[in-house]
Amino acid sequence: MPRGAAKLQHDDPDPSSRTEWRAVLRLLPYLAQFKARVGIAMAFLIAAKLANVALPLVMKEIVDALDVSQNTAAAIALPLGALLLYGGLRFATVALGELRDLVFGRVTERAMHGVALDVFRHLHSLDLDFHLARRTGGLSRDIERGVGGIRFLLRFMLFNIVPTLLEIGLIAGILLINYSWSFAAIIVVSVGLYIVFSVVVTEWRTSHVRTQNRLSSRANTRAIDSLLNYETVKYFGNERFEADEYDRNLDDWEAAMGRNRLSLASLNAGQAIIVAGAVTLMMILAAQQVVDGHMTLGDLVAVNAYMIQLFVPLNFLGFVYREIKQALADMGRMFRLTDESAAVVDAPDAGAAQAGAVSIAFDDTGFAYDARRPILQGVQFEIPAGKKVAVVGASGAGKSTLARLLFRFYDVDSGAIRVGGQDVRSVTQESLRANMGVVPQDTVLFNDTLGYNIRYGRPEATDAEVADAARLAHLDGLIERLPDGYDTLVGERGLKLSGGEKQRVAIARAMLKNPGILIFDEATSSLDSDSERAVLKALRDAAADRTTLVIAHRLSTIVDADRIVVLDQGRVAEQGTHSALLQQNGTYARLWRMQLDSPED
Repeated sequence: MPRGAAKLQHDDPDPSSRTEWRAVLRLLPYLAQFKARVGIAMAFLIAAKLANVALPLVMKEIVDALDVSQNTAAAIALPLGALLLYGGLRFATVALGELRDLVFGRVTERAMHGVALDVFRHLHSLDLDFHLARRTGGLSRDIERGVGGIRFLLRFMLFNIVPTLLEIGLIAGILLINYSWSFAAIIVVSVGLYIVFSVVVTEWRTSHVRTQNRLSSRANTRAIDSLLNYETVKYFGNERFEADEYDRNLDDWEAAMGRNRLSLASLNAGQAIIVAGAVTLMMILAAQQVVDGHMTLGDLVAVNAYMIQLFVPLNFLGFVYREIKQALADMGRMFRLTDESAAVVDAPDAGAAQAGAVSIAFDDTGFAYDARRPILQGVQFEIPAGKKVAVVGASGAGKSTLARLLFRFYDVDSGAIRVGGQDVRSVTQESLRANMGVVPQDTVLFNDTLGYNIRYGRPEATDAEVADAARLAHLDGLIERLPDGYDTLVGERGLKLSGGEKQRVAIARAMLKNPGILIFDEATSSLDSDSERAVLKALRDAAADRTTLVIAHRLSTIVDADRIVVLDQGRVAEQGTHSALLQQNGTYARLWRMQLDSPED
């Protein structure tokens, strides 16, 4: 099976409800950091609900005090105390809710911060295969939705579902104690029926919600991928093709939205029938009690207030439950990213890699991205400490794979790679990579300033050190011509710079890192002849006293290498100096003659 195939299969499966609710448990460690704040917030929550439940009882006293039929006095006294108490309880309900939100807000923000940071760190710890198998747009959407789901879950589950359930219990108890068991029974039965109906129907429509979100992500990913490849689209005149593809994805999303909307209408209609039936039955029963003289007009008002007070948040509870299901799905999808295990991990007893210009040895190295198609087979050569060795060969021979294996983006399938005599699998990835500087064939820059991208090689470097690195890479002339100098924005992926300028930025930041080992993966492939000559001199100066691996297409750039290794179909076909390989009149000599005859070279 190809590397990364298993990860691809994990991208879109719908998680089970059990998996979704498990996401709540994964939040507990983040909430546990603020136990005191959570406790205070819950105290405010309970106090606010007690004040809210007391309101109808105070209203009953006010109505009864003003009811002429209940008062035989010649003049009715103004129930000022009860009115002031009613206003105080109204204010307390709001004030306590605001205090609760103020106290708990910090908990929510820190939980979102902690989860997002942990997911981000974990994604950077995963191997290259994972990132090659995932689409960046969909990945970022998963994280964005997951973090948003945490905010919704913490706010509405704790401050809507829990308080509403508490309020249901309090109201049922008050009706049972102060009035008749039939009132409490109506409350319990109707609420139970409402919850069961909401859960069952919401579970049914969850598949429609997931389908809608999956298609939305697919359309969004398609759009981002197309825009990131804007130049390629233009090169091939495929604007209409891209628009048609995006349109097809939007058609699928629109159809899913229609199904989702129909299921939502069914849910809302059923909930409305249950609420209307319960309220009607309760008011009929209360009105009959007033007629029979068992309840006062104030009692009728109180019962009506309780029904409104109960079913307004209960109706909202249906919406909250639906949204919580979605939030749980989003969180589950995000947390599944942290469940991905890296194929390349440090050994439990891994030590620090030797620093400096140390030797590199490929010892009978074998590797394949797909077991059905080997890339490297028994590769054997060494780069002595402080020397420069170039690797050449036809496209697909495995040249760039050597650099990826050396950097431990992948681990070898057989044999070993040794740096300073240490197997790279026996040292930490951090210490290994800290001693390596890489200038890749395809340089991708951050959407930031020119200075930021150079300084990325060593973020703590001084301005003078950044300027020295730019001069070494022959970027100083370009920077002087730019109106904003080092503050020039390079655009997304560095699209505002030419290929040669981007590669010189990559060279500058590699020089700024000042590593003991340098890897140049066709580092001059995008440079014109004049720039190439200037940069080659800079690279020769930079490579002095460093162990250097040069992966080259243009053979003219590596004639000064201490040794040249020729790869052919994943095997070492020849190795030696430039002159010695020409004398052998083998593969290297044939490649040399081909490039001499090529008008491009």
